[in-house]
Amino acid sequence: MGKIILVTGGARSGKSKFAESLALKIGDGKAAYIATAQIFDDEMSHRVKLHQERRKENWTTYEAPFDADKIILTVAEKFNAILFDCVTIYLSNFICAANLDNVEKIYRDAEDLIQRLIDAAKNSNATIIFVSNEVGAGIVPENKLARIFRDIAGLANQHIAANSEKVFLTVAGLAVDIKSLSENIFNDDE
Repeated sequence: MGKIILVTGGARSGKSKFAESLALKIGDGKAAYIATAQIFDDEMSHRVKLHQERRKENWTTYEAPFDADKIILTVAEKFNAILFDCVTIYLSNFICAANLDNVEKIYRDAEDLIQRLIDAAKNSNATIIFVSNEVGAGIVPENKLARIFRDIAGLANQHIAANSEKVFLTVAGLAVDIKSLSENIFNDDE
């Protein structure tokens, strides 16, 4: 049975770098990387190159902007550790392809999308490390698309965290296992 780890944090918090180190440790020096980004402009191309420069011969990359659950199951046959970077870009791909007129359907379909990722991870024989942005700490966005994205990303993070063995929050390049802290707080009350 597969294991799930969630690494979350704000922009440039060090979450991908931490998750990469964790994946290599779990995978005994080798890991798979599931990339969810689509390159539409020079800026995104530059971001992808920065991520690729950190990953050398120890990594095998699989691109999955859509249907990543199928890729997880295929890749897990070859690797002990899989880094999925990142959930919020994956959700962005989904939302941008969706019909924004039916908000209820978007939420249902997004929930199904995340559940398929979780099921694939659990049905694999690997440890899947999901990287995701923590996007809900700011003001309420002014437009519909941004509000839908913020809400779905927050719900996805909650759902993945509930199914994770560990949940790391990264801030300023430092990672803290917040799931263990949370469980200890509730266990101390008993």
